[in-house]
Amino acid sequence: MTQPLRVAIVGSASSGKTTLAARLAQHYRTIWVPEYLREFVDTEARLPVSSDQIHIARTQVAREQAAMPQARRFLFCDTTPLMTAVYSRHYFGGIDAELAALAAAHRYDVTLLCAPDLPWVPDGLMREPEDASGPVSALLLEELAARGIPYTLVSGSPEQRLMKVERLLGSPATLAG
Repeated sequence: MTQPLRVAIVGSASSGKTTLAARLAQHYRTIWVPEYLREFVDTEARLPVSSDQIHIARTQVAREQAAMPQARRFLFCDTTPLMTAVYSRHYFGGIDAELAALAAAHRYDVTLLCAPDLPWVPDGLMREPEDASGPVSALLLEELAARGIPYTLVSGSPEQRLMKVERLLGSPATLAG
């Protein structure tokens, strides 16, 4: 049996990553790995600080690894260590060496970049009291280019995004055989 393809879903806050990950998992009858940062903020009842970033990224990776045996064909990952690194640059002015190494070492088979073209809605996590999608998107594009990571931009309505990804990955019907 072949290893499932790991699909990274990246983008700024409120760009539709979680919605896309959940819909893709349902569409392809597999599982997805939710963004650990949401749980961190809920359980810690605070915003992360710079020293929390490596823990957040490591936990995200550990959850991906734990999910791999249950995945069928694809494992959809709602965020990545690279996004943690981008947010570290944005909020804390840099990426510490340990987080930089983890982000560099942890690669995905496919990277989907969610365009910040959906209306920005605060997610209640206290992470971003205002729309930071422009600066975060710019930093993310810089990081993708600097690391030579190819990506597919997905934009539009949730249905348009799903159709674009299906054109990229194949339809569930054609993959079943």
